[in-house]
Amino acid sequence: MDIWKYYDITHRHHQICNPTSDEKLRRLVELLQLSQGARVVDIACGKAEFLIRLAEAYGVNGTGVDISPFCIAEARERLASREPGADIEFVEMDGAGFEPKRPHSLELASCIGASWVFEGHDNTLRALIEMVSNEGWVVAGEPYWRREPTEEFLEASGDERESLGSHAGNAMAGQDLGLELVHTLVSSEDDWDSYEGLQWYATAEYARLNPDDPDLPELLERVGRQRTNYLRWGRETVGWAIYVFRRRAAR
Repeated sequence: MDIWKYYDITHRHHQICNPTSDEKLRRLVELLQLSQGARVVDIACGKAEFLIRLAEAYGVNGTGVDISPFCIAEARERLASREPGADIEFVEMDGAGFEPKRPHSLELASCIGASWVFEGHDNTLRALIEMVSNEGWVVAGEPYWRREPTEEFLEASGDERESLGSHAGNAMAGQDLGLELVHTLVSSEDDWDSYEGLQWYATAEYARLNPDDPDLPELLERVGRQRTNYLRWGRETVGWAIYVFRRRAAR
C-alpha cells in the first residue's frame, strides 16, 4: 500500500497531524512573536495548519515542504479558503533536500513530528539551525519514552530502545548545539487519545465506504495492530512534545 495513501486515509479527519491540541498550537503561535512578514519554513508541514496560523497572526513569508502529494494538495486548499492572500509557497519534496536561498536567513525553521526526515532529533536541530538567523526560532516536535518500554512492546511495534530518548534528553539536545530552550509543549494522554482515535475512526469510515479497495485488508491489519499496541502499551510508554528553541546571537 502506498505510504502516502495510508496516511491520507488515516489522517483525513485531523486538523493537526500530531498528538497535540488546538490550544497548544495556539499557544505556540503566540509565544513566537514573529515580526510581520517574517520568513519561515515548516519541514514536513502536513496540512499546513501551523503555517496558516502563522500567516493569520503575522503575515509570514513562508514555505511549506512535504513529500506527500495528498498533504500538499490539502494544504493549498486550506490556505486558499482561510488566507488566500498569504505569501505562502508549498513544495512537494523530501524535506531533507530543502535549503533556503541563503543560509541563516529565516526567522523560524520548524519540523514538528517528522525527525525521520533528517534521521533523528539531533540531526533535525542541526539542519534547522543552519536555516535561521541569530535569535531565530527552531521548533521541533519529537516523541520520547515516558517510561522504559517493555520487550513485548518493542517486539510488537518493531521499535528499538535506542530509537527514542527522554524528554530531558530531547530538550538538552538543543542546548548542546548552542540553542536556548525557551519552552516545551508536552502532550497529554487526551491529546494522544484524540490523535490515535481519529485514525481508527477515519479507517472505519473508509472501510465502510470503500469495501472493494484492494488495499483495505492491509490498511485494516496495520491500523488494528497499531491500535492494540497503543492501548496495551503505547499510551503509558510514549510521550510527545514540541520543543521551542532560540538560536543564540553570535558573540
